[in-house]
Amino acid sequence: MGQVTSLLSAIGQGEPEALGELYGLLYPELHRLAHSRVRRSGDMTLLDTTSLVHESYLRFEKSGAVAIGDRAQFMAYAARVMRSVVVDVVRRRQAERRGGDAVHIELDDEHQRGAVEAQESEVLRVHESLEELAAIDVRLARVVEMRYFSGMTEIEIADVLGLTVRTVARDWEKARLFLHACLR
Repeated sequence: MGQVTSLLSAIGQGEPEALGELYGLLYPELHRLAHSRVRRSGDMTLLDTTSLVHESYLRFEKSGAVAIGDRAQFMAYAARVMRSVVVDVVRRRQAERRGGDAVHIELDDEHQRGAVEAQESEVLRVHESLEELAAIDVRLARVVEMRYFSGMTEIEIADVLGLTVRTVARDWEKARLFLHACLR
């Protein structure tokens, strides 16, 4: 049994220190996934890479013992958690704009404010469309989740889901068509 699998087993049995060890072991890989997501957001990123990884760690920690069998399943779960973090940040920012109790910061550039709002709106629209897609085809939704929200490559997704790269590419195209229709 490999080190990752042993740590996942320990996490499943409720050993709290195992999660920290697992995150330490996989931190470069998790950081790369988060960086890919943040990089695609351009200058108006919702979170910086390190914050996204750390926030996802806190969510894992809060969830307690989770039954995850191997590295591939863990990375898929990490993609879901990162998606959840991004969506929650967007929702929180939009609530603040509608008069939440946060301190309001004026942006000098109206264009920049519009770009941030458009980006946040896109994330929420994709999230909602992804929920619709999951009701129809869970695998397609997972492919989008891993690619869009975590920046995983088709090869990485194929490894996580136990599919061929070609199947992942076809699933990605099907999902893109569905999302394009939903987002119009």
